[in-house]
Amino acid sequence: MYRSYFKGQWSEGNTPLFGAMDNAVWLGSSVFDGARSIRGLTPDLRLHLARVIQSAQRLGLQCPYNVDELEALCREGIALFPADAELYIRPLVFGTDGLLIPEPSTTGFALTLFDAPMPAFTGFSACLSSLRRPDPSMAPTDAKASCLYPNSTRALREAKERGFDNGVVCDVHGNVAEFATANLFFVTADDEIVTPVANGSFLSGITRARVIGLLKEDGKQVLERTVKPEELLAAKEIFNTGNFAKVTPCTRYENRELPIGIVATRARDLYLQFMQNT
Repeated sequence: MYRSYFKGQWSEGNTPLFGAMDNAVWLGSSVFDGARSIRGLTPDLRLHLARVIQSAQRLGLQCPYNVDELEALCREGIALFPADAELYIRPLVFGTDGLLIPEPSTTGFALTLFDAPMPAFTGFSACLSSLRRPDPSMAPTDAKASCLYPNSTRALREAKERGFDNGVVCDVHGNVAEFATANLFFVTADDEIVTPVANGSFLSGITRARVIGLLKEDGKQVLERTVKPEELLAAKEIFNTGNFAKVTPCTRYENRELPIGIVATRARDLYLQFMQNT
């Protein structure tokens, strides 16, 4: 079930948004964000809404709504679904006019909510990708820009061709950045919890920051530092964080089977507790 808000009204189904000459269609000037509504709970919703406004500004776009207005629209949309629905909330901001440079004053906007049940905490497999995240001087890596995602899907296709679910993508220097679709954490042989330091080559996620904070409150230190790919081969556990599934364990990396570890399990439990208190 899809519900979209576009040009002042809600519609059901895959609502058409673009014209053939819209800047976003042929020049990629669009940004989006993803938030969650789980049985009416909306963890970090306002942070996601603030980020889509910021992302738009970084691409020379102008979101026509502020955070309060966006939140009101989201809650209006959530009310169109059953009370126990598990939803993905996706605000989209896109360029319309402008031959090359999008005209900010004519920026388009759509908000879509759709059924997206939380994935089970069962794990996924991953391998090291041959692809790299771009340097900040090469692409708008400081925004959740749609134009960055074809490279993510290339990494996913490559991983699936090798028999894996996801790929670990490095930065231009060959250091681990993240998974193709989410931020990466691992536990070393010495029980250190590590995540690659945010160096501008990947989006340092809202859920990533929330999990780091929750683990810290739980008495666990998370080290943010440069990570070499070979470190993952000796990891005791690997997991990811992202808005869609929140915390998910990696249960096979390359040719190694990995457990659903105590840190990933605790991180997920802490997040679910946080969500219940939102």
